[in-house]
Amino acid sequence: ALGHDVAAADPRYGQVGLAFVPRATAGIAEWAERVPDVSLLDRRTREAARLGRLLGGAPLRLARRAEAVLHRRVGAIFSTYDVVLAPTTATPPPRIGALAAMNGLQADRAMIAACPYAWPWNVLGWPGVNVPAGHTPGGLPVGAQLLGPAGSEPLLISLAAQVEADRRWHERWPAPVPDAAAS
Repeated sequence: ALGHDVAAADPRYGQVGLAFVPRATAGIAEWAERVPDVSLLDRRTREAARLGRLLGGAPLRLARRAEAVLHRRVGAIFSTYDVVLAPTTATPPPRIGALAAMNGLQADRAMIAACPYAWPWNVLGWPGVNVPAGHTPGGLPVGAQLLGPAGSEPLLISLAAQVEADRRWHERWPAPVPDAAAS
């Protein structure tokens, strides 16, 4: 714990996802409108943009109005704790191409299930920093997140630096991946 007090606790996330989908897809729709040739967008991005156009009106306004409630409810944890430590992902990384055959909704569900602790902080607009936390039995990296309220970037960066120095990450480089083109 590097001299820090660590305790198990859960932020009260509630239904954060109800605010996430309209905000995320409306943002994709807004971005897609500026793309000169939408035929260059992949199928899932076009689907997300279409959903964003549908949710960009009243649902988006409702999601934005819910933000203050979300900040108070989730942020209540910071009346007791300075930082939340959470896994970066709930599952090991998927194999390359594992999401390729999925439609947009299926891929979104898979990504949200894999990263249940990361995206709520995106909805809240609060900072987080990812730090290496070990490896899977197969050698893939596993991460942990240090998450804080608005304005906590200096604290999060200093904690990440403390963990980095203690764990001596600079001495732990992964083995080079063989270049398939060179074979």
